[in-house]
Amino acid sequence: MLNIVLFGPPGAGKGTQAAKLIEKYQLVHISTGDLFRMHIKEQTELGKRVKDLLDNGILVPDSVTIDMLEEEVQKNPDAKGIIFDGFPRTVPQAAALDAFLASKNSDIKAVLQLDVDEAELKRRIAERKKVSGRADDDEDKLVKRIDEYFNKTVHVLPYYQAQGKLTVVNGIGQIEEIFNNLCSAIDTE
Repeated sequence: MLNIVLFGPPGAGKGTQAAKLIEKYQLVHISTGDLFRMHIKEQTELGKRVKDLLDNGILVPDSVTIDMLEEEVQKNPDAKGIIFDGFPRTVPQAAALDAFLASKNSDIKAVLQLDVDEAELKRRIAERKKVSGRADDDEDKLVKRIDEYFNKTVHVLPYYQAQGKLTVVNGIGQIEEIFNNLCSAIDTE
């Protein structure tokens, strides 16, 4: 299986690039953000808990995120591969993902980090907010989410770097150029 982790701070273009990678490599897309939003929309118990946390710019606890993710993977037993978007966000999540995939005789093949500076992120999210109206794109929540990424999530990268799986790709430029760089990184794995 071609399992890929796509990393980047909020506004780095993960969603745009994930869609293109899914089409090219016929992958199943698992976005913890999308799963959280679905649970919130359906007002499940999990959705209510997640909404309260996200509305305050707080990351969802590992145990909740991992259980939800494993459930989603189990729904796609015949997948050619999975692209994980927004997960893992902590080293314990990365280790749990490795253990879970190992139990399925699989692993992560490539970890791709979209590198985008903070000024560009804020500009992109301000534009996205005009279109999407996402509550987590409000400026005060956005600052918390960007801080969470740079203060916490980014620490997962050395975990994958030590495994020789990390490739950093410049996330600023033309969408097609970024996509081609991501594909080159995947195809050399």
